Amino acid sequence: MGEVTKIRTACRQCHGGCGVIAHVKDGKVIKVEGDPDSPISHGTMCSKGLAVTQLAYHPDRILHPMKKTANGWQRISWDEALDTIKDKFQAVIDQFGPEHIVVGQGTGRDYESHLYRFANQLGTPNVLTAGHMCYVSRVASTLITVGNLPICDYAGGPKCIVMWACNPQWTNPDEYKGTTFWKALRNGAKLICIDPRKGFVANKADLWLQLRPGTDAALGMGFHSVIIEEELYDKDFVEHYIHGWDAFKDRVKDYPLDKVQDITWVDKELIRKAARMYAKTKPACIHWGVPTEQTNNCADCTRILTGLMAATGNLDAPGGNVLFVNPPTRTVAEFSRHKDLSPEQRAKRLGGDQYKLGARVAFITPKVAWESILTGKPYQLKAGLLCGTNPVITRANAREAYEALKQLEFLAVIDFFMTPTADLADIFLPAATWIEQNHVADNWKRHGFVLARQKCVEIGEAWQDHKIFMELGKRMGQEWWDTVENALDYLLEPSGLNWEQFKEKGYLQGEMVYYKYKERGFSTKTGKVELYSDTLDKWGFDPIPKYTELPESPVSTPELLDKFPFILNAGLRTPTFFHSANRQMPWLREVRPDPIVEIHPETAKKIGVEAGDWVWIESPRGRVMERTKINDGIHPQVIVAEHGWWFPEIKEVGHGWEISNINLLTDNSHASMDPAIGSTNLRNCLCNVYPVKEGEARIPQWNG
Repeated sequence: MGEVTKIRTACRQCHGGCGVIAHVKDGKVIKVEGDPDSPISHGTMCSKGLAVTQLAYHPDRILHPMKKTANGWQRISWDEALDTIKDKFQAVIDQFGPEHIVVGQGTGRDYESHLYRFANQLGTPNVLTAGHMCYVSRVASTLITVGNLPICDYAGGPKCIVMWACNPQWTNPDEYKGTTFWKALRNGAKLICIDPRKGFVANKADLWLQLRPGTDAALGMGFHSVIIEEELYDKDFVEHYIHGWDAFKDRVKDYPLDKVQDITWVDKELIRKAARMYAKTKPACIHWGVPTEQTNNCADCTRILTGLMAATGNLDAPGGNVLFVNPPTRTVAEFSRHKDLSPEQRAKRLGGDQYKLGARVAFITPKVAWESILTGKPYQLKAGLLCGTNPVITRANAREAYEALKQLEFLAVIDFFMTPTADLADIFLPAATWIEQNHVADNWKRHGFVLARQKCVEIGEAWQDHKIFMELGKRMGQEWWDTVENALDYLLEPSGLNWEQFKEKGYLQGEMVYYKYKERGFSTKTGKVELYSDTLDKWGFDPIPKYTELPESPVSTPELLDKFPFILNAGLRTPTFFHSANRQMPWLREVRPDPIVEIHPETAKKIGVEAGDWVWIESPRGRVMERTKINDGIHPQVIVAEHGWWFPEIKEVGHGWEISNINLLTDNSHASMDPAIGSTNLRNCLCNVYPVKEGEARIPQWNG
């Protein structure tokens, strides 16, 4: 029996960054625990991270490359797998051009720098990410407004927190960890919760604003209306540091509180009370979540909320929303060699002439990829490489995603398990988990840290994603380093450290300076916060943010209400799953064995169901079934459903991807998308709910 070795590393079970101490014995990680010395998570870990051993050592995990044959999947070598991809890609490039290859990612495993470096040297502008409706869309919108992404400065001691469409105790997204929010709350900060559903945060809040799902931009304008009417804004900041204030004030006049109340379903006096609390309690921060991005109001809502931070003087102020200073490492953009993509190739980006804000941050929205494959317009994608993504489950209009990927001439997938998306591939490449990789973690985030993620073990033939992109790239004549660690040395070079030195140090933090705008302005064309965007104006979009009614709602499509009387609020987060991941893991499925839809007691009585019953959820695009949970903390006209569901225990091809996949109900038509960024409306549509009759459907059963 060997001794136990403890290795400090950084989690990536969700969006990552939490400090971990991995216990390794006889070449195997036997448990993980939170690292109390972590500057990010301070010793805390969530259920997802704690269950990593069940992921890494799961019996269904694929630990060697495979190719699809007429007789099913067959094990092959790494050389054969990479040479097959190289040959297929080179044939497409030679016959059609590199733009006919799509490279895609999901939420990522911190490999963004390597994925883009590979794609840029390949010559394809068609990089498909989750960024069109998750985080990167927020970055794109704030870049043209303030020049960077404003982040809550919990260490600066906020006196008021607006938790807007987020539950950090369950999701720990992006720059944030629930522990920092919780500490600020326990230190006495006032809390305003904006959420259609009453959950943990709303129960702790001083004020809970239960808005109609998807109307966040209108509510933000309601806040502005109060702040402007009562002159609660920071007059000095507004005068010297906001571009387009007068034009923005005129736009806000279109949103009197009576109108905002009608749109959002939030009482106007409660809006007034919340706006006053936020504007008068200094410092204050807004902690926002992805529901604000997953609608047709994505860019405008982001700009409206950024305007609240600016107008109240809480921008780049201690305890407000600050622009953190990056540590001294090479940026993702620099490492990715975006300059390698010529202007001629950039001009071929699918949807680039339409979704110009998305094109600015170098991604395409999925809709244009599916259209390209299915219609051949404006040209046809022929091959693809998807890494850490399961679009058959996670993208709007899942059936279209499925049909498109099914018709792609060649597809390679990098993942841990055979997913509904991987089922459609020709080559499967086995990815390493975060306990099997070396990386400068969190180098894409904007919280001022990078962290040492140290390899603890090697399992099977799995490679970390970074190595896969490097080795495939080298086969295609690209410029890479000999090893992953050599590449990390390059990434760390500005710090004066190499990888070996950095992993001993554990992390780097940028030296924070507040009120940077007083010395050099903001990183925008005018040097100010641009509430009037000349960039958007030049591109043909409205330069001033506004609220646009949801494309499918009681207001915009009342003719659907007879058949679809309820509002579907999709995407309910849980403490166990990360989008479509983790449903193989016994600890986590024991907590959440079935997909859950929350229904108000009055609604349940009306349709004749009780807690635990299976119900059909139907929209104009199809129907799926989930299990009922009764919740009196939602509006009777709203149902709240989980996303990301498939059933690994169903061993047939597809793994039951159509049974409870909420994205069979969501829409991805161009009319439903954000006009500038291409964000899809994942969160809101009209639906009906009714009982599943006995014998009507296959009810999945989790048996551990």
